[in-house]
Amino acid sequence: MSLNFLQKQDCEFDLLTLGECMVRLAPPGHGRLEFARTLEVDVGGGEFNVGYACSRLGLRTGFISKLPDNPMGRIILNHARAVGMDVSNVLVEPYDGVGREGRVGLNFTEVGTSVRPSVTVYDRAHSAISAMRPGEIDWNHLFGKRKTRWFHTGGIMTALSECSAGLVKEALTKAREHNAVTSYDLNFRSKLWSSKKAIEVTREIIPQVQVLIGNEEDFQKVLGLKVETKDDSLRNLSIDAYKKMVEQVVSLHPRLKVVCTTLREVTSGLVNNWGAILWVNGNFYEARPYTALEIEDRVGGGDGFSSGVVYGYLAGLTPQEIVDFGTAHGALLQTTRGDTSQVTLEEVMHVMRGGSARIQR
Repeated sequence: MSLNFLQKQDCEFDLLTLGECMVRLAPPGHGRLEFARTLEVDVGGGEFNVGYACSRLGLRTGFISKLPDNPMGRIILNHARAVGMDVSNVLVEPYDGVGREGRVGLNFTEVGTSVRPSVTVYDRAHSAISAMRPGEIDWNHLFGKRKTRWFHTGGIMTALSECSAGLVKEALTKAREHNAVTSYDLNFRSKLWSSKKAIEVTREIIPQVQVLIGNEEDFQKVLGLKVETKDDSLRNLSIDAYKKMVEQVVSLHPRLKVVCTTLREVTSGLVNNWGAILWVNGNFYEARPYTALEIEDRVGGGDGFSSGVVYGYLAGLTPQEIVDFGTAHGALLQTTRGDTSQVTLEEVMHVMRGGSARIQR
């Protein structure tokens, strides 16, 4: 049941990710969008964030997507190149000058505080990647010739359009044919599709997935599981309830080799309890919890955990070290603004080993 990786020296990439990346626009601090006079420009997207973070941690990563040939698309390409991500598999198409189709999606974000939660407002319809179809990428060349040790995608990419699901299934199938480890973050977004549609589509995709990532809502809304809790808001699930959810997942989908989930309890917009569990080979591993974690921006915390898991496995860490590393990385990622990581490997190792926040001189 262990993961089998291609040899590093035989592969051009450690990790490839497939997904959408948007331009994020946010008021400074904890301001409101409707009163903003300036907006901070950043980028982010679930699958992109994982590759970006792994690149900062020292892995050889590449991003697969489609963008228009305009300044908005180049913002994303520049951001990726700044950390050494390979973007040779990003298809760049002519821009129509208006954005009727083939545009870059926008993500307007308010960073919450106190009792006010963070809010995301999408303007992402008709993005270039949402129209990308099976057959546009030569997967046999990418996975068979250039080769990657790990391929990651997720539910956000799958939910973008009717053709997106076919593209994701094609990519996962080809990755497995060429012996890349595959991971999938369920990442349910109610603004993109219904639970009914997510369950129907994911059922066709999950047989090609080896490492599954999700939280309690994802398991319920994307896999159709019944969560054992008296709290319909899913705010107060016990560790045992989480473990029962995971056991249901692996019972229904026996091809899965690893299942992991983050544990988040929201005290306020600025303070969360944060943790995670990992299931592998029939055993559970719980991360050291971060109680009353002070947060600057919670967006991207789950992607921080996912990228930590990828790095941990490729670095040869033990299961306990992997879940501790992923949780520490996710915690650190939430201490800075923006979706993408500003964290170094040394910082993660320091926090993972119980290091304090005393000033470093």
